[in-house]
Amino acid sequence: MSELDEAWDLALADARDRARAAGRTDIAEFIDLRRKNDLLRSTATRWLVDVAMSLAADANRAGGGIQIDRDEAHRFPRGHATMVGNRITFRSGVRALTIESGWPRAPHDGFIRGNALACANIKHLGRPRMNQELILVSSSKGSPQWLIVKDDLKTRLTESHLRRHFSILTES
Repeated sequence: MSELDEAWDLALADARDRARAAGRTDIAEFIDLRRKNDLLRSTATRWLVDVAMSLAADANRAGGGIQIDRDEAHRFPRGHATMVGNRITFRSGVRALTIESGWPRAPHDGFIRGNALACANIKHLGRPRMNQELILVSSSKGSPQWLIVKDDLKTRLTESHLRRHFSILTES
């Protein structure tokens, strides 16, 4: 957890405690929900980044020569909303694979439709048909789960999906 994330968590905990002390249980419950959702978002985003970095490391150990660029203050549109999060670009020769993920952080960023907690994109430079849009939802067990959204179908994102994206990046 970064220092900013820790400061945010402490500020939310303090606001929740003040709301409870003032008898505003509705606000305290909202803040608890916000903290829970932020934990789901950060956990799922960290998983996405960690798996992608692991796959890039595997490819590099096999001689892939993948270069990695990270942007931790990335903004990207999804519908009428603006997602705030991170972007990682993996380059292999003239090919590039970009994974961006985030969620609206402030009221002016808008909101995500369809009960999603966060959004992500997997993009292949020059190969738009290979791109995928993702949404983060809470599973029936309460754990975070990335879903690939295509037309009206939603498929759970797995490590094997990400492995295929890296295969496309490194294919000759």
